[in-house]
Amino acid sequence: MEDVTTLDRLAVGRRAAVTGLSAPERERRRLLELGFVPGGVVKAVQESPWGDPVAYAVCGAVIALRRSDARQISIQLN
Repeated sequence: MEDVTTLDRLAVGRRAAVTGLSAPERERRRLLELGFVPGGVVKAVQESPWGDPVAYAVCGAVIALRRSDARQISIQLN
């Protein structure tokens, strides 16, 4: 069985599939517009020197998210 967790726990270099968003509606819309859609693939590409934010590759772009925002995105590890 594959692991289910939240995006803030994805290690740099790993890929996962987005399974859902638990953010309030306004933040949820913003995350969807950025490409964090259920079924989409996301990869953690770089962590800042202080550990926050983290850069994620999604839909052909690299997006930096605070860990507090990434914690609202459910993922399934591949």
